[in-house]
Amino acid sequence: MEKRLKKLPTGIQTFEKIIEDNCVYVDKTRILIDLIENGDVYFLARPRRFGKSLTLTTLEAMFCGKKELFKGLYAEAWMNRPDYKKYPVISLSLNRVTTSSGIEVMKESLIVQIKEAARLLNVDLYSINSAPDLFENLIIRVSEKHNEKVVVLIDEYDKPYIDFIDNPVEAEKIRNILANLYVRIKGNDRYLKFVLLTGISKFAKLGVFSNLNNLTDISRKNEYAALCGITKEELLQNFPDHLEATAAKMQISVRELVEKMEDFYDGFSFDGKTRVYNPYSTLRFFYDQSFNNYWFDGGTSTMLVKYLKNKNLTVEQFHNFPVSREFVLDPAEMDLAPPEDFLYQCGFLTLREGITDDFALDYPNKEVLNAMSRLVSGNLLSRNGCDYSRYSIDTINSLYTLNCGMLIATLNRLLASIPYDDYRQEAEDNIIYNAYTFSPKEWFYRATILTFFRGCGIAAVAEMHTNKGRADLVLNYKGQIWIIEIKVAYEGESPAAKAEEASRQIVEKHYNKPYPNAICVGLAIDDSVRQITEYRMIK
Repeated sequence: MEKRLKKLPTGIQTFEKIIEDNCVYVDKTRILIDLIENGDVYFLARPRRFGKSLTLTTLEAMFCGKKELFKGLYAEAWMNRPDYKKYPVISLSLNRVTTSSGIEVMKESLIVQIKEAARLLNVDLYSINSAPDLFENLIIRVSEKHNEKVVVLIDEYDKPYIDFIDNPVEAEKIRNILANLYVRIKGNDRYLKFVLLTGISKFAKLGVFSNLNNLTDISRKNEYAALCGITKEELLQNFPDHLEATAAKMQISVRELVEKMEDFYDGFSFDGKTRVYNPYSTLRFFYDQSFNNYWFDGGTSTMLVKYLKNKNLTVEQFHNFPVSREFVLDPAEMDLAPPEDFLYQCGFLTLREGITDDFALDYPNKEVLNAMSRLVSGNLLSRNGCDYSRYSIDTINSLYTLNCGMLIATLNRLLASIPYDDYRQEAEDNIIYNAYTFSPKEWFYRATILTFFRGCGIAAVAEMHTNKGRADLVLNYKGQIWIIEIKVAYEGESPAAKAEEASRQIVEKHYNKPYPNAICVGLAIDDSVRQITEYRMIK
């Protein structure tokens, strides 16, 4: 008889519903108790779909005294202590505030949410039409009614501002509204027991960090690094049946499955040391039992798409990108941040320990790297009105059928479709070349092709080392290895000679030695026409 798996909380962000539906719950209450007992006003930044809402609803249940939900969890004993007290909780989610119909509708939507919080807490508010004034009135009335200090939990505190970030005039109006709202927290601290605000980033202009001088930012603190996300230990402890069932379906061992999952979904780090799996992608993976890009496909940030369309970025320039400790502790405003800072705060780049006391940024895993590659490639192609999906299908078909001619033809269509002159200089200005021995333009051709392959979901590695050198590109599609060496023929140089040089280099430097059945291709790009005009195939 097939073993019945415990239900997965896919798409569920409310702690109470997870417990009542008997879903898998990764117990984070030990960390939350530490948070409660060591401070009172906090801020937590995490990328989208990383469990911020679940964290807040868990805290709400803990403060509201819903002891029956915590049976078997770390917090059960804590909530049964003689000195445990319940507190009234004001919970606001700015993710639910309407922003698509302009400022006035947004203001009214915020007011409606504050009034709804008052209704749930059974208090009457003054008849005023100002969200900041209503919020302050709510805090005072709730405290007076219960004769107790109040807990305030605000989810996605920056969401309305982010929605208008590409419209400076409207964004300034939103900023004023939110800054006036959040400053009421400081002005009423005598009524407050505990405050936690969550969001994607620190926005100093919203008034939270300048006005709340007792606020503790726990976003990069080691003791809270695993608060959101799933550690490897938690994965093994909480999902053993799902691991076994998925491994059996894929006909691999559990150990092999975990290794592949690490490659795809692990690797996020918020302190440079602790690594966690993306919770949304992990749950979706167990549900589908298939390796896909869930985090990105589940709801792409409009802000991110707009940002990447307006910037001339390559994917490769952000691998092992060095940053200072000051950068990590005090990230820039997202609307003014340099690309590496913006991508870091959105979750597309994550922390790695540096060689010294500083840090480096890199892509956390294959899922994010592929998503970033697809975005960059898709944006480049869309400038010429090209259909990215058609290019992707043709590329995969050429690899599946081992049709090298079709692959070269597809890559030539790719190169012809990119408005190279529009972004070449900016890309060159932003790339660090000291790790490479070839010219920036040659690097750019390689990076563009590599990014495209990754965006198609193909396992592609650049600069793969052997004992005698490093191959430009190594592809793995359904177990078939392709080794590609690229040379660029500049003015006065022979593309045919360059293709011969590329294929000879593969053989002489034994790039194919680790892969006995690899298909090896040496190709030459004629820079005058920006096309692959010659290639040599070695089987």
